[in-house]
Amino acid sequence: MAPIRLGVVGCGAIAQVQHLPNLAEMQEEFEVAMVCDRSAQLAQAVARRFHLPRHTSDYRQLLEADLDAVLLCHSDPKTEVALAAFAAGKHVFIEKPVCFSLEEADAMIGAAQAAGVVAQAGYMKVYDPAFERARREVDELKEIRFAQVNHLHTDNSHHLRQFRLMRFDDIPPEAGTALQAARQAALHQALGQVSPQAERAFFILAGSMIHDLYGLRLMLGVPERVISAEIWNEGWAINALIEYPGGVRCAATWVELPKLWEFRETLEIYDEAVRLVLSYPTGFSRGQLSSLFIHRNDAQGVPLRGEPAIDWENPFSRELRHFHQCLTEGTPCRTPLAEARHDVALVIQIVKTYLERT
Repeated sequence: MAPIRLGVVGCGAIAQVQHLPNLAEMQEEFEVAMVCDRSAQLAQAVARRFHLPRHTSDYRQLLEADLDAVLLCHSDPKTEVALAAFAAGKHVFIEKPVCFSLEEADAMIGAAQAAGVVAQAGYMKVYDPAFERARREVDELKEIRFAQVNHLHTDNSHHLRQFRLMRFDDIPPEAGTALQAARQAALHQALGQVSPQAERAFFILAGSMIHDLYGLRLMLGVPERVISAEIWNEGWAINALIEYPGGVRCAATWVELPKLWEFRETLEIYDEAVRLVLSYPTGFSRGQLSSLFIHRNDAQGVPLRGEPAIDWENPFSRELRHFHQCLTEGTPCRTPLAEARHDVALVIQIVKTYLERT
């Protein structure tokens, strides 16, 4: 079978660190036929580094090419390009955040369904072997008592400096202005006029804490309500208490610690006798594994702590392989755009809960 002909829109950090190196190792599954970036110099440089045949600074030119699918990892919002890709009949892999408002989500979901194509959200942690093992363990729990997320974030520059990223300053000013206007329009559509603190928290939830939110949804079910929410430190700190089916509560916290090199992201789930602790590395890492610790008592009541062996395969590679299976084998998508709508709704509800209190 011929490889899927793929176009990549957006040649920034996540493309250079993860997607393009991974695709270079998957040539039986994918042929990267063209790349696109608003920076013409960056598109050209990336094409040269990864030995790709074509590059452009206009996504419309890319969509006119002979492609089966597109990978969207450009700056947010991605709605305009996604809708154009669906209209062109392309399968779409769209990096998180898929969008910011429910209206955007509904428009993209409708366009994908009308085109009859696969629309996969770039939710790589779902494909992490440690997450998959943790989800199986959660399914075996008798009665979940409590869940907790601690996402202690640091400035991405600490991790990105390990890579030779290419950057250029040739993006036309009008492109940056249009991008900012589109972000503000999506924000207003989702929340209306809000304070700078609420705005920053909203985009952090959508762009970073979204990993924790979709993971919780797949393990615990679609959330039923946001009980409380706090935002402080000019929007760089967020805490929400969320209720899931069966009355399960999760306390979810995201805090920016910009000068601390270490990154910590953990998900803990408890029943009356078992504690699961899932820890992730930063997404800007290659070769660092997630870990899972399982705490329980043996038959004699002696406390035990186990750490299952985790598959070495990069979750970014695993989600691309799954995308390929969806296109070539008709495998049902594990992270469809239609279900990502739940996560968009939850992000909006967390900020609204905070705004209603204040």
